[in-house]
Amino acid sequence: MKISDLFTRKKQTISFEIFPPKLTSPIETIFEKLGDFASMNPDFISVTYGAGGSKKGRTVEIASKIKREYNIESLAHFTCVGHTIEEVNQSLLDMKKEGLENIFALRGDPPADQPDFDFSKGVFTHASELIKHIRQQNNFCIAAAAYPEGHADSVRIKYDMHYLKLKVEQGVDFLITQLFFDNRVFYDFLDKCAAQRISCPVLPGVMPIYKADQIKRIALMCGASMPAKLVLVLDKYGNTPDMEKAGIEYASEQIRDLLDSGVDGVHINTMNRSDATRVILDNLGLLNKKA
Repeated sequence: MKISDLFTRKKQTISFEIFPPKLTSPIETIFEKLGDFASMNPDFISVTYGAGGSKKGRTVEIASKIKREYNIESLAHFTCVGHTIEEVNQSLLDMKKEGLENIFALRGDPPADQPDFDFSKGVFTHASELIKHIRQQNNFCIAAAAYPEGHADSVRIKYDMHYLKLKVEQGVDFLITQLFFDNRVFYDFLDKCAAQRISCPVLPGVMPIYKADQIKRIALMCGASMPAKLVLVLDKYGNTPDMEKAGIEYASEQIRDLLDSGVDGVHINTMNRSDATRVILDNLGLLNKKA
């Protein structure tokens, strides 16, 4: 089933993001957790893609297993960085053969060992070009990334919104945002989308905080701002076990406010932590709840 169909059937969706294990680790380390995530009845589960395509095979394998064995729709991340047109087409064919219907189309990050990577030399320079190409293949449901505070490579927000609209015009069915910690940022972003006449569903991406140093590093990489109340929490608890409890509570409150405001749904970046994800859903009264 296409995820886009869910938005016509449900008022709000709850979905998870997981990532493949490192190539040096057995894939069973994530397979062993899929049952836990599935037992929480998410509407769909997205599976990330390694920088430069380093985990591309595992993405399709994991996404296929989610759909085949747990009857839950999966969203396979797919990037065009470092791939030839033949490799892109073969990957799309592989997804089709596995029965996957949903793709999260991204430009992608450069390989970790190539900080000066030249995106212009690739077959697709921008995500919008990849989206246009995918739209012509097997009628996939396509998701794309949105950046409430602007993409790290974007000079001005207005340019970022221009490219976001272009992605939607090329065939995007729904959007998932990068993480943010202040819901006002997301609400302002929705106003910007409305001004650009972007009307497809927009799912806010929420990442629970487990360690202060970890989240500060991630926020710095993606340009996410932190409200004063969160900074106080990080300074108070640091990397102690209490930080995890406070982070789960912060994420729960953030999601509760988003749902109460009537968003299309919430996409939780689980960091492969099924235990913490379960606590968050329980805090919200959503554990095992079906609409």
